Amino acid sequence: MHYASFRAFYPYYLSEHRNPICRRLHFVGSSLVLLVLGLAVFSARWQLLWLLPLIGYGFAWLGHFLFEKNRPATFRHPFYSLLGDWLMFWQILTRRLPF
Repeated sequence: MHYASFRAFYPYYLSEHRNPICRRLHFVGSSLVLLVLGLAVFSARWQLLWLLPLIGYGFAWLGHFLFEKNRPATFRHPFYSLLGDWLMFWQILTRRLPF
């Protein structure tokens, strides 16, 4: 399906993340991405940057394959999915979405 905007895509994205364990795995993965990014920048250990996609996608995909039993939206909508990950992270952090 084609989405004309991120605003149109995001409800679909949330519907693919109904399982609380999947959302938690996304949140943990995103938190670790920020932690490793900060560590890489502040220590100038740039070789750590290759870990970012492994951590971020690894946790998210485990949530989808093991708990949601669906195919991650990343495969069909990579840019909107990345935006959705970070908006969902922010909404969980600010308690607009349940953890």
